[in-house]
Amino acid sequence: MDYRAVEQAIITRGVEWEFDPTRERVKSLLELLGEPQRAYPIVHIAGTNGKTSTARMAETLLRERNLRVGRFTSPHLVSMRERIVVDGKPLSEERFTEAYEELLPYVELIEKDGGRRIQFFEFLTAMAFSVFADAPVDVAVIETGMGGTWDATNVADGAVAVITPISLDHMDRLGPDIPSIAGEKAGIIKPGQTVVMAQQELEAAEVLMVKAAETGVVVAREGLEFGVLAREVAMGGQLLTLRGLKGVYDEVYLPLYGAHQASNAVCALAAAEALTGGDDPLDVELVRQAFAQVTSPGRLEVVRRGPTVVVDAAHNTGGVKATIEAVDEAFDFAKVIGVVAVMRDKDVSGILELLEPVFEEIVVTTNSSPRAMPAEELGELAAEYFGPDRVHVVERIDDAIDRGIGIADAAGEFSGTGVLITGSVITAGDARHLLKAGDED
Repeated sequence: MDYRAVEQAIITRGVEWEFDPTRERVKSLLELLGEPQRAYPIVHIAGTNGKTSTARMAETLLRERNLRVGRFTSPHLVSMRERIVVDGKPLSEERFTEAYEELLPYVELIEKDGGRRIQFFEFLTAMAFSVFADAPVDVAVIETGMGGTWDATNVADGAVAVITPISLDHMDRLGPDIPSIAGEKAGIIKPGQTVVMAQQELEAAEVLMVKAAETGVVVAREGLEFGVLAREVAMGGQLLTLRGLKGVYDEVYLPLYGAHQASNAVCALAAAEALTGGDDPLDVELVRQAFAQVTSPGRLEVVRRGPTVVVDAAHNTGGVKATIEAVDEAFDFAKVIGVVAVMRDKDVSGILELLEPVFEEIVVTTNSSPRAMPAEELGELAAEYFGPDRVHVVERIDDAIDRGIGIADAAGEFSGTGVLITGSVITAGDARHLLKAGDED
């Protein structure tokens, strides 16, 4: 099989946002494979926002310590290969195909014995664990797909668990409120761990701390045991002073924008320190070198200049709030033109309400996902918040991006008008592909 055929074969196994609340299928599969997820220590990351950025930062810190690191994140922006990374590089098409073909006989054996069909995300999770064992890696950084307790990745036991900020998202799957969602995310907390906890809403923090107390784990909380001591905007990012679990690290340049990325950075730092063992701090030059290399595609990423076009994957109200704050802080825009495509199962009204004071005009469109809200429907909703004169409905995302850039261009070179493309990870991926932003290979 070639890579494209493999990608399609995995896609036919369903969609990752539909899952049964069981880990039995993936557990049985990994048992047949010899439990590869037990071959290396794991940093396991759950939460609503910031998981992928935190995973990428933790990976970079650990690689800077000359460790071989595997990283499993989701969803992908352009290629499925982005999800499984070894030595900082996504699997090649050849290795991805090979890993699929190695796994398939075991999957067919599970399915032949009368078990339910192995689902999309379960298949990729098992592939990642197997690839990391074969590499072999010294450590793996694993991001949950959705939730925690019932997530396919939770067949593994993390040496360190990281809980990024929790907010309302996937309520149909994870529960109707913050405590319910926090309870599901807390499922990755297990005995013997260190739990690194980003700053949380009080309702989420209470649930997480109860689980931590019941489990007897060591808890490190942002703002108490570790945190961001100082932060200032710098060219292309920000300059940080971070207090980790073992020391203070100053003059740390992070080439990403926003207070939320500083928070992700210090959580990644605490996780790396916790995994390292001992009481000595990490070498400050190592920390500086690692963070200076960090990238997080599709997260407040500048993909064009003249006019400036920024792509961001925010897809829920918590993410949108962080994006708005970061754009206001990091970009000197007099006006912002929005290009927005969202999934129909999100809090679309909440997202539009937050964006209305920010956007001079909004171009609504549809991304490449079958879950996307149709442009006409999104336009009707947007008109309730922006008024019809500020809303442009454009069916195709490539045309919508052209329209947004055209509106900014028409304002004039010195108008200070920028373009923000947002609303979904898929929207960010589509935009990066269309605007030929630098992809990982």
